[in-house]
Amino acid sequence: MHDRHMVFGIHITERIRNAGEIQKVLTQYGCNIKTRIGLHHVDEKVCSPDGLILLEMWGDEGTCHEMAAKLEQLTGVEVQKMIFDHP
Repeated sequence: MHDRHMVFGIHITERIRNAGEIQKVLTQYGCNIKTRIGLHHVDEKVCSPDGLILLEMWGDEGTCHEMAAKLEQLTGVEVQKMIFDHP
């Protein structure tokens, strides 16, 4: 039996404008998200309008890919998937 380790990277442009719709999808699939890390550039002079969310997924693989497809339908969202097989 194989366990597959799924990590999704979600690149978001105009994250403040798109945050509400993205959060709705993430909340809908919250039981499939094991770990969530949000990254964006910030310093004394700027808070980047773009961001990256890393998700460690859990559960039915089809459901996880369904979530990714819903996110990709949103303007300014790109999803990259890393899937690792563990024997």
